[in-house]
Amino acid sequence: MATLQFGNPLFQTDSLQTALSSIRKHLGMEVAYISEFVGDETVYREVDAPGLEALIKVGDKRPLDEVYCRHILAGRLPELISDTSQYELARSMPITAAVPIGAHMSVPIRDRNGTAVGMFCCLSPSPNKTLNERDLQIMRVFADMAAEQISEKSESQRHDATKRAAVESVIAEEAFSIVYQPIWNFLTDRPTGFEALCRFAPQPYRSPDKWLQDAFEVGLGPKLEMCLIKKAVTALARLPENTYLSVNISPETLITHVSEVLEWQIPFDRLIFEITEHAAVDDYVVLLAAVEKIRAVGAGIAIDDAGAGYSGLQHILRLKPEIVKLDMSLTRAVDSDDARQALASALIFFSLKTSCILVAEGIETTSELQTLRCLGVPRGQGYLLGRPAGLDEVLNLLTDGWKLQPTG
Repeated sequence: MATLQFGNPLFQTDSLQTALSSIRKHLGMEVAYISEFVGDETVYREVDAPGLEALIKVGDKRPLDEVYCRHILAGRLPELISDTSQYELARSMPITAAVPIGAHMSVPIRDRNGTAVGMFCCLSPSPNKTLNERDLQIMRVFADMAAEQISEKSESQRHDATKRAAVESVIAEEAFSIVYQPIWNFLTDRPTGFEALCRFAPQPYRSPDKWLQDAFEVGLGPKLEMCLIKKAVTALARLPENTYLSVNISPETLITHVSEVLEWQIPFDRLIFEITEHAAVDDYVVLLAAVEKIRAVGAGIAIDDAGAGYSGLQHILRLKPEIVKLDMSLTRAVDSDDARQALASALIFFSLKTSCILVAEGIETTSELQTLRCLGVPRGQGYLLGRPAGLDEVLNLLTDGWKLQPTG
């Protein structure tokens, strides 16, 4: 097991604390703790010692030469000591009188390679003649359980470290590109806006949602999102002034970085922030405050993936977006599914009543497009209408008089 850094939560779980408390009470002892070996010291990672916090607490450390651990591992002291006065080595150690230690039980915590990485210990200031081999076996069971939990968490942390390193590398090297997918106005049959999407360079290829999921899992989600958005919005200087740019953003990023966004020198009246329907919102009051700040400078809000779940409806009702994007799960096969048509019609009615604009996502067939237009959907995007492309390619198509000529 890799050496842990001080304060690392690897040992700090509710189940380990429960195990300590249970074994301490079962044995009738005053102190129980889990320690970790770090160099030539033992560090107390989890402690259960009610009323004795001044004596021992999480984070305290002692040299291994001063405690029983090294002697127990070497066989110079037994794992079960019901009366420390019966062992000359224990009597001679200053810690025995200083604590004091009258009874002591300690078993090693081993990693999956069998290496002792710490100890599971209980002690009392007075001798305890009732302690026996059965109690020691119980201690070993708890130690094995703790070792397994610690090993699982250690492995999880190694995975997280790998994820973090990969995401940090992507951010540092800007190992991604931005592509732009047209959003068509069905009244003019011309692009009215573009959604900025990302493509990550590292191989083997992984979809953007996987990269973003990893980033949020290791606490780098907002940093990665802001890196992507800042690169995407540079396109506003080259896209036609009568078009807008739509960028994806999580509620967390919008809340934590709204002040930074407001400092950008860009035409905010041509920028739409798409808040994904799947993103959880813990505090709508805080989110609404951030939304109002960006609206104050002219930017708009879109709710992405609407209709895919309950949270999207909450986003729509609470945030009152300028644009609602119909999820591709409703667009797909809408031409042959009465239920999908009914849901689309309901959202169209809602958009008319609330003065927001409905955009259908994921249009892939001519029949889907025709059905959506007949239902009254005013805008749409999808592979049928235009695949995401680099900015230069998009500008060339616009220069050539890009018109809606779907080919499927």
